[in-house]
Formats: sequence, structure tokens, C-alpha cells
Amino acid sequence: MAKFPFLISALAVMFSPLLFIRGVEPTTFTIVNKCDYTVWPGILANAGEPALSTTGFSLQKGESRAISPPSGWGGRFWGRTRCTADSGSGKFSCLTGDCGSNKLECSGGGATPPATLAEFKLDGDGGLDFFDVSLVDGYNLPMLVVPQGGSGANCTSTGCMADLIGTCPSELRVTDAGESAGKGVACQSACGAFQQPQYCCSGAYSSPQTCKPSRYSAAFKSACPDAYSYAYDDGTSTFTCANADYVITFCPAPTKSQKSASSDQPPAESTSSSSAPPEIDSAMVYEGVMDISGASPSTRSGVSSSYAISVLVVLIAAVRQLR
Repeated sequence: MAKFPFLISALAVMFSPLLFIRGVEPTTFTIVNKCDYTVWPGILANAGEPALSTTGFSLQKGESRAISPPSGWGGRFWGRTRCTADSGSGKFSCLTGDCGSNKLECSGGGATPPATLAEFKLDGDGGLDFFDVSLVDGYNLPMLVVPQGGSGANCTSTGCMADLIGTCPSELRVTDAGESAGKGVACQSACGAFQQPQYCCSGAYSSPQTCKPSRYSAAFKSACPDAYSYAYDDGTSTFTCANADYVITFCPAPTKSQKSASSDQPPAESTSSSSAPPEIDSAMVYEGVMDISGASPSTRSGVSSSYAISVLVVLIAAVRQLR
């Protein structure tokens, strides 16, 4: 009978680590600013989900910040631009993507459209993470989401790297009313601009059968084929990964060859946080989608494979003890 406790102990040692592999290495979001100006990321958890350790912060040009959400978390990220704090009241506000909190932290406030959004639901159906980049609420800056170390047939990068401000129709364009009066700073969605059911997929147009792409959403889709362009754009715009980390990049950098080929010199970074964001060259080739092309296999997968071998060895030893 003394052999049975040994077997139970061996099984406990073998399988208990498997219960914590996800917990030991939780999902990490790394937010990177490659814009030539400061971006103030905002974060909003889905209804019923816990807030992350921060809901808003500042990222200078070239800075990044890593955040670890709890298992199963869902929510959205976006970039706020041209933010200032009033010298008298201290009220914090942003020209695009403002969350209405009057503070650096959004504290449960969402992005005021237009704003480019990265949306996530971790550990969803089948244990998969679901994510997308959405232009349903309009566009205020280029964004790229790159999964790292994940797996799955649809586990790939997505985003919108085109300059939708430069190509924005005049009826959708949001302009600066301040020092750079008339300069485009964002591009509204047709829903945001016109507030009509056929554009907002509401009322009589509240189903995939009745709400179809408009010429405006079709233009967004043409420029950014992987991004959500309107409410029922699920088929080509939702991506899934298992056991991945995610890098969310604002203004993904052009390749070195494109920089060399361009005759335009990048503008010098302003020392003022309220300076207007420079326009992004839509002809540039962005390298963010290739950031993981040479990556080694997932660390998590390697851990699982190595551990399976160890389990087999211990199990064989345990069975021999019973003989």
C-alpha cells in the first residue's frame, strides 16, 4: 500500500504546474509610441471587467509601457493627442480621444470619437483571445497590434497604418480650431458625422442584412483592409490567438529603406505637448507587421513540450514502483 501514496504524490507533482502555466506567464500588453509627438494612451475595461492598474498615462516619442491584465480581461486601448492641463484649474483635456475625466487617468471614461481603437477579449470561446483594430468610431492616428508568441490559424497582426486624416473627405474631417486652425486632426466615421441609422446600423438598419457598407466605410476598408470599418465588418476584421502577448504601436515606424528614399525630412519633435501631430505618409511601408517574422517559437509552447516529457518520465517511474 505504501506504493500508492508515492503514485499520488508523483501525479500531484506532475500535473500541478500545468494548472499555473498561464498564471506564471500572464498576457502582457506592451504599448509603444513611435509617433513624432507625445501620445496619451487611454484604457477602458468592458462592462463588468476590472480596471487595469492604469487607465491613462503619457508616452513620449520612443517610450513604451507594459501592462499585465487579469485572466479573461476585455477592453479597449486608444491614443489621445494634443493634451494639455489648464494652468488655472488643472483640468486635463485632449483634442482627440479625450475621455472626459478631466484627468490623466480616464477612470472609466471612454474615447470621445473620432478615435482609432484596439479592442480585446482575452480567454474567450475555446480559450482564444479575440482582438481587432476598429475605425467604427473614426480615426485619429495610425495603430498596429502585433501578437507575440501566440498560436492559431488567425493569429496575425492587424491595424490601420494609412493616413486617413490626409485622405479624409471634407464632410468627415475634424480640424483644429486653435493655433493650427483648419489643420486636420482626425477623421470621423459617417455615423459620427451624420448620426443617421443607415450609417450607425441602428433602427431599421440594426442587422447585418440591413446595414451594409457605405461609401465612407468602404473608403476606410480600402485604406485599412484588416480594420473594422463599420459595425458588421466582423468577417475580415476579428483575429484570434492562443497564449499570446500583444504589442500595440502608435505610428508604426517606416522601414529604413523608405526613410532613405524619401526626400522629405521628418519634422523636429516639438518641446510642447500641445503641438499638432505631423501627417503620416500613406505611401510608406511599415515594418511593424514584420516585427516577429524571425521570432523563436513560443516560450509557453516550449515549456509545455518540455514538461510533457518530464511527466512521461515520472509516470513511468511511478508505474514501476507499483510492480
